[in-house]
Amino acid sequence: VLTAVVLNSAASLWGPYKDIWQTVMNAIWKRQPEAIHRLDQVLKKHRSDFISLFRNPPKNVQQHEKVQKASTEGVAIQGQQGTRLLPEQLIREAFILSDLFDIGELAAVELLLAGEHQQPHFPGLTRGLVAVLLYWDGKRCIANSLRTLIQSRQGKTWTLELSQELVSMTTRFTDDLMEQGLTQKILTLVSQIDLNNEFDKLQRERGLGSEKHRKEVSDLIKECRQSLAESLFVWTCQSPLSKDDTLILISYLEKVTVEADGSLDSVNLSLLMALLYCFDVSFLEQGTEDREDLMHRLPLLAERQYIATIHTRLQESQPWKLPGLQATVRLAWALALRGISQLSDVTALAEFTEADEAMAELAVADNVFLFLTESVVGSENFYQEEFYIRKIHNLVTDFLALMPMKVSFFSANISIFREIEMFIAELYRKDPFNLELALEYWCPSEPLQTSTIMGSYLGVAHQRPPQRQVVLSKFVRQMGDLLPSTIYIPYLKMLRGLASGPQCAHYCFSLLKVNGSSHAENIQGAGGSPVSWEHFFHSLMLYHEHLRKDLPSADSVQYRHLPLRGITQKEQDGLIAFLQLTTVIVNWSENARLALCEHPQWTPVVVILGLLQCSIPPVLKAELLETLTAFGKSPEIAASLWQSLEYTQVELNEIESRCEEYPLTRAFCRLISTLVESSFPSNLGAGLRPPGFDPYLQFLRDSVFLRFRTRAYRRAAEKWEVAEVVLEVFYKLLRDYEPQLEDFVDQYVELQGDEIIAYKPPGFNLMYHLLNESPMLELSLSLLEEGVKQLDTYAPFPGKKHLEKAVEYCLALLNLTLQKENLFMDLLRESHLSLIVTPLEQLLQGINPRTKKADHVVNIARYVQSTEKGGVFDFCHDFTHKPSTSQKLMAGFVECLDNEDAEELINPDEELEPEKKRARIHHETRIHILNLLITSLECSPPSLALYLLGYELKKPVSTTNLQDPGMNRNIFTVFNCQVIYQLCACSDTSGPTMRYLRTSQDFLFTQLQYLPFSIREHEISTLNQMSWLMKTAAIEMRVTSLNRQRSHTQRLLHLLLDDMPVKPYLADGEGGMEDESRSVSGFLHFDTASKVRRKILSILDSIDFSQDIPEPLQLDFFDRVQIEQVIANCEHKNARGQVVCNVKHLHRVLVAEVNALQGMAAIGQRPLLMEEINTILQYVVERNKLLQCLHAKKHALESWRQLVEIILTACPQDLIQAEDRQLIIRDLLQDVHDKILDDDAAQELMPVVAGAVFTLTAHLSQSVKTEQKQPLAVPMTGQSQYVLMLDGSFTSSPGSESISMGFASIGDSSLHIILKKLLDFILKTGGGFQRVRTHLYGSLLYYLQIAQRPDEPDTLEAAKKTMWERLTAPEDVFSKLQRENMAIIESYGAALMEVVCRDACDGHEIGRMLALALLDRIVSVDKQQQWLLYLSNSGYLKVLVDSLVDDDLTLQSLLMPQPPLLKALYTYESKMAFLTRVAKSQQGALELLRSGVIVRLAQCQVYDMRPETDHQGMYGMRDPPVFIPAPVERYRQILLPALQLCQVILTSSMAQHLQAAGQVLQFLISHSDTIQAILRCQDVSVGSLQELASLTGIISKAALPGVLNELDVDVNEGTQMELQGHIGRFQRQCLGLLSRFGGSDRLRQFKLQDDNAEGDRVNRRDEIELAMQQICANVMEYCESLMLQSAPSFEHTVCLFTPSLSESTNRDGPRQDTQAPVVPYWRLPGLGIIIYLLKQSTNDFFSYYDSHRQSVNKLQNVEQLPPDEIKELCQSVMPAGVDKISTAQKYVLARRRLVKLINNRAKLLSLCSYIIETCLFILWRHLEHYLLNYTPTDSQDSLLSSRISFKRGRLQDSFGSESSLDFSSGLNRVSQHDIDQVRCDSAEGDSLRLRSYSLSGRLVL
Repeated sequence: VLTAVVLNSAASLWGPYKDIWQTVMNAIWKRQPEAIHRLDQVLKKHRSDFISLFRNPPKNVQQHEKVQKASTEGVAIQGQQGTRLLPEQLIREAFILSDLFDIGELAAVELLLAGEHQQPHFPGLTRGLVAVLLYWDGKRCIANSLRTLIQSRQGKTWTLELSQELVSMTTRFTDDLMEQGLTQKILTLVSQIDLNNEFDKLQRERGLGSEKHRKEVSDLIKECRQSLAESLFVWTCQSPLSKDDTLILISYLEKVTVEADGSLDSVNLSLLMALLYCFDVSFLEQGTEDREDLMHRLPLLAERQYIATIHTRLQESQPWKLPGLQATVRLAWALALRGISQLSDVTALAEFTEADEAMAELAVADNVFLFLTESVVGSENFYQEEFYIRKIHNLVTDFLALMPMKVSFFSANISIFREIEMFIAELYRKDPFNLELALEYWCPSEPLQTSTIMGSYLGVAHQRPPQRQVVLSKFVRQMGDLLPSTIYIPYLKMLRGLASGPQCAHYCFSLLKVNGSSHAENIQGAGGSPVSWEHFFHSLMLYHEHLRKDLPSADSVQYRHLPLRGITQKEQDGLIAFLQLTTVIVNWSENARLALCEHPQWTPVVVILGLLQCSIPPVLKAELLETLTAFGKSPEIAASLWQSLEYTQVELNEIESRCEEYPLTRAFCRLISTLVESSFPSNLGAGLRPPGFDPYLQFLRDSVFLRFRTRAYRRAAEKWEVAEVVLEVFYKLLRDYEPQLEDFVDQYVELQGDEIIAYKPPGFNLMYHLLNESPMLELSLSLLEEGVKQLDTYAPFPGKKHLEKAVEYCLALLNLTLQKENLFMDLLRESHLSLIVTPLEQLLQGINPRTKKADHVVNIARYVQSTEKGGVFDFCHDFTHKPSTSQKLMAGFVECLDNEDAEELINPDEELEPEKKRARIHHETRIHILNLLITSLECSPPSLALYLLGYELKKPVSTTNLQDPGMNRNIFTVFNCQVIYQLCACSDTSGPTMRYLRTSQDFLFTQLQYLPFSIREHEISTLNQMSWLMKTAAIEMRVTSLNRQRSHTQRLLHLLLDDMPVKPYLADGEGGMEDESRSVSGFLHFDTASKVRRKILSILDSIDFSQDIPEPLQLDFFDRVQIEQVIANCEHKNARGQVVCNVKHLHRVLVAEVNALQGMAAIGQRPLLMEEINTILQYVVERNKLLQCLHAKKHALESWRQLVEIILTACPQDLIQAEDRQLIIRDLLQDVHDKILDDDAAQELMPVVAGAVFTLTAHLSQSVKTEQKQPLAVPMTGQSQYVLMLDGSFTSSPGSESISMGFASIGDSSLHIILKKLLDFILKTGGGFQRVRTHLYGSLLYYLQIAQRPDEPDTLEAAKKTMWERLTAPEDVFSKLQRENMAIIESYGAALMEVVCRDACDGHEIGRMLALALLDRIVSVDKQQQWLLYLSNSGYLKVLVDSLVDDDLTLQSLLMPQPPLLKALYTYESKMAFLTRVAKSQQGALELLRSGVIVRLAQCQVYDMRPETDHQGMYGMRDPPVFIPAPVERYRQILLPALQLCQVILTSSMAQHLQAAGQVLQFLISHSDTIQAILRCQDVSVGSLQELASLTGIISKAALPGVLNELDVDVNEGTQMELQGHIGRFQRQCLGLLSRFGGSDRLRQFKLQDDNAEGDRVNRRDEIELAMQQICANVMEYCESLMLQSAPSFEHTVCLFTPSLSESTNRDGPRQDTQAPVVPYWRLPGLGIIIYLLKQSTNDFFSYYDSHRQSVNKLQNVEQLPPDEIKELCQSVMPAGVDKISTAQKYVLARRRLVKLINNRAKLLSLCSYIIETCLFILWRHLEHYLLNYTPTDSQDSLLSSRISFKRGRLQDSFGSESSLDFSSGLNRVSQHDIDQVRCDSAEGDSLRLRSYSLSGRLVL
């Protein structure tokens, strides 16, 4: 049998019992419906454990042997494979444990193994010590479960409102237990389990550890006994015990004794109450529906012999060990008999019921009320249980109400009456549950008009017959009427008890008021009752008058000796009693407070202050001060009390120190504390002394606080009471202090003709003392040190609660100082006040003078209470320095965070109020610890958080290998999402944390499965937790993607994106091969029936975009505008960065405002004002919640966006196919738009949503484009083509239909929906939110890019198509989508146009740039030109044009070597790009000309500020290029857009070409210096060549002879000559460029120089080549235009070139000065330049053609290219990092480079062909002229007659010293020899001619 034994790893004496308790908690307290069935199973399974309560498995010989051999044979353990060998040490410990608790050996082994497993939760304890705790914890769980099950029974006292099924189950189960003898078992166990005996046994076997362990064991044993006793108590509350069980209980109580202080301990108190509830018949009076049923089930009436047996037993004369206890039971029995006698049909019991009074007499004779006072009410636990209080209340009220004759009889006995009064006084003195049971003693003549708090069971009292209340009320009044002097003080004390509570206090006040009236009929005669206000205050005044006459001097002997002759001891006691009664009434009732103060004759405050100045005992003075404290609770009284205090100057004498008692000091501190809170006048003492609180503060600090430790105390607890009350004052003063600038400036006031400095505010002084090494700070830190030493003993000591409170105030003072010190120190620095302070965090790290160590912070940390953010320092060394301290600290943190009480308790019964309170404190402690961790993590390592979380501090943090709690070190793991996120986000801790979470916990996947969390309740915290979790998930996906951990990334992607139910994944986090190879179509399933919503969308659904806004304030008294201002002044940024209102500060401000009001009217309206303050505070709380909620929603949205961005950008692209990617993005876009476009959506969320929309649209555009660019190799006969999936621009054969399948996965309709939602969103933003629209414009641009035709390779095939084929070709998908997009945009009309145009003209720079870019894009596709029309008609185009002049100054500043921000440059570029786009249409160019755009450009001076070029080379820069370009580059960024705009306008303006050319010519002339500098520039950089290309393009169209007539200037002879001079210079310089770029030497040098250039060599070469060809083409175009315009007919030709066909024009040989201009000014270039250019262009053409054809072939066969060539192609696109990208990405880059190369070659081919054609034309025209129509100079004909357009006259040339010549003068020197040479050369050039013809033919073909 034994071989089959399997050990329970959780220990059968602990684990199962823990489960039982948890199940009972879930079913009964937490009310989880699913737990009821589980509870039923558990109760059936463990029925025997409840029946054999606390019975242990017995020892067993076989078990002993089995355990003995376990070191060699091993034992089997549940849940583990094989057997485990046990160490010899563990076996020895098991036998000790077995003997210690008398349990079976295997059970002992299980406990030790469980202890070993639980060790991480108990740092510093061995497994044996933990096993001891587990043993008793198991017993505790079973006892608590039993009590809770019985508590849930159906019965007569309470109901827990549980389901009938559950109540029936627990009632049946517990009935069964009772039948099995539960009462006997409980009482036996309570007797057997003795704490001292158990400790003795444990001590012998070394089963007790540290003080804390002893305390824990002690608490567990006590709780076991208490829960057992309470089980019996709650049973009797619901249903009384049977006769036999009652007798067993009586037998037990006979032997009970009291504690050392004379009170019953908590267990015996419970059992006494259990017996009293057995005798309870008062519930039968309530007349409930089930009364009859209850009567039949009441053993008292149902069992025949019950009354007889019990009566006989209680009548026995044999005394109990406690006669008082016997008397209590007898009194309860007598009252039960009296209750029964009043029921019907009980005549059979008459012999017993008639003996009730005799039984009561026996009870009273044994001093029952004295026992109840001292032993029952005096018990520590009495006020912790509501039903104890109710039972004793019923006992005494039943006695007074049911036995009035007996009460009258006993009234003759003064001592008995005294006992009754003292008992009533003590019983009602405290009312922790606010029951106000004492109301039964007051019978009001009229109902109260004020709203008051009613006791939770008050209804029960009011249902009783009124007679009961009348009798009790009569008892109170008669006692006062027939008042012997001996019971005067007890009677006052009784009244004090009965006055506890708001209503009771009011009734007592009325009684004392009525007693004193002259109309009162009483035996005291006309003088009135001694128990009345009249009598009392009259007496006080008499004492005052008497004592004032003979005030002794300060050094009088009489002053120091008591009693004084003024007041006797008896009178003093009476005065104290009445003062205490007054204090209670005034404390509870504000009406009484005001009524007494306003009484014209009594004037209590004045009289009390007068008495305080007299020589009376300190005790009496203390009571007078306590009474003043109660009066001071009303602000209106407090204000006058301050002034009165100033005038009376109360002195606290030293007599207390000699008596070693300090009631006066404590009372004074309490008075100041109350007054400070009620009303605090700023100018206190003005007119008498320097105004301010300083004298009081100085006394409290120097005379009270700094001396409290060194004084002697007769009563030890008083030391901590003094510390508590004085620290409370300091706390309130510092709490209410806000540093102001005026505090740091000396304020002068006038006093008796002198100017003196007023005192600083008390908060200022406290801050100063706490920010220095002052005695006050030293004592505060010393108090903390002493406190932690005392509390570390875990033993009770006098004043423990007061010490804890004092420590709390000390910590709060330090916390407040830390919070306020930054502002305080800033203001101090500004004020130049001569004070020196040190930050508190530095002082706390100073040396402790007692220990000589820097341990202040460690002492604070040992309380394991984290204050709010601000007091966190890097004190890990202090923590880890001493191992024992380190272990204790770690244990404290672990305990606080693991505390189960912090779970939410759902208890309907008020009995568990203390548990709720404790749970809340534990919960707040956990929150503070987490805040400490979060704040500490923000510091650089090593930090406290890293130490507590188990990271390496002695090595680099990143080397940590985190392990589960308990391994290697006592670390713990906090699953708080924010802490985890911070650990994952920090570079040092990210690696270890993410490895631990991934491998050990599978944390993220597990947690993400539950997203979105339910956020119905706790919306803010839930949203924040979701946010941190999503952010952490984003980091995880990024990291796993970078590390190529595909399976991890894929699991998370599937979880978030799948639209199918999630399959169970492998627990180890690896998806396995099957998961890895899972088709990505898993994201898109067509089985719609089984689809689920994607988790990423569900998370978005859970964020509610709407937000309830609190109703506006409706105020009757306060001014709403001023209140809003005050609220704004109280706003501050909290720890999370949210701007919220400080509610406490606002409350203080408003209350101070109310307190400042004076007069009776203000006092009368005070309740209404306070009510309105509550309304304001409620409004502010709601508003704060709104702001926090919005912040949480924004945080959640931001995190969601971050997660989406990581999914789309960082995760491997191949994990989500393009098709699925588009569908996911579409769903996300549509959902996020639907939510934000809802009418209720909060505008505050717009920015985050706009950011998300931007990201999503960008990825949608990219995804669609990527899909379009999939190449399809189409093999053709003789050629292969590059086919676009979605483009029909060229296909397999001319005329074949295009692929018109729409935009792949999502289709046009989805795209249209997205566009409409985008436009709706833009319009929803209205006039504001420009930054939001910036994102949306970016989104719209990305969207419109989708319909933009991708870069296509120009294969020159399109030229083969006829014009008809091109016109009739079907519309491709791009054009179709573009057209539909434009239709949608136009449908929004002027509203959309207005918004975009306004943003383009005004607002934030980025917003303007994007608005301009959007306008650019829309205008480019707007065939109807609606937008252009709107821009012109509304004046926005004119505004943009005019703004160019405004930009001029800003742009000039950008040309400085170190410019300001470049944003003006980018805005300018955007503006010019848009204007250039407008100019591309004929109508647009016309509108721009009308707007005067070129005139504006001519006015701009920035174009004249061309910086000098760095001739040492753009390439030889000492410093490498940075983000800010060089001045020359910046200048080109400004100039080139202007040149391009001019060129486009010249090209587009056909009808107004001459007008446009005239304006451009004006632009050129106005900036002529710059233009000529560019034309002369010898720089060969890309930028300078592009400048030349643009400029020559403009000159070729504008600097023409016919344009001069269009100039809008007054033309006279001089002006005409000047203009012609400008044009002439432009012409000569342009012709000179031919020699630079057409000659062989220059071209070769340029290319060689460029080949050595740094940077992107390949791309630069392409751009330079293109720019050179463009320059040549422009110059040739210019030449052609000049020839055509100047001489329209062939006969009359203006010749631009001399008739020399050789390349060089210099007959003296090649020029040596290569840096000089090629063309001398005295000579025109020869035709040789043209011929050379023709040759060069022809060669270039064939070279480019071959390169073009090769590139096309490569493009169609990219996959077949060798790797080296692929790499080379990629490097020209991406210079660095090519090796790191995938092969597929390399192919994409290679294709991109090839397409660019093809198109570049196509442009070059086009330019070459144009140059060739133009060269041929010019050559032929010149040859024709020279050979056919020209007569040389040495013959008689003159060339000058051929001039048409040019006038004779010499134009002045500014470039040279020689006289200038026009074209004709250059030709004057052409001789006959020159003509003959041309003929000879042209004959030799037949081959050229033939080749040109051949080329022309090919070009035409």
